[in-house]
Amino acid sequence: MTERPEFAVQVECAAGHRGEPTPTRFSLGGAWIEVAEVVDAWLAPDHRYFKLRGSNGACYILRHDVMAAHWQLALYDLTGSVG
Repeated sequence: MTERPEFAVQVECAAGHRGEPTPTRFSLGGAWIEVAEVVDAWLAPDHRYFKLRGSNGACYILRHDVMAAHWQLALYDLTGSVG
């Protein structure tokens, strides 16, 4: 399965609470979005997930494949209402 180019994600990180890379801003389709809030973060066996609220008010879930050092957009909610 190939990723659609408009959903290609570039992520800039800073050291988080435990020193792990935590997104500070990300780019979707060439537009940069600042992270206003890290709502939640969790680990899966081979991925890390970050639920973020962007500076535009939308909610995003980014998935980081740690082994491949690859980021993906897992969820996007323009209304920012994802609980």
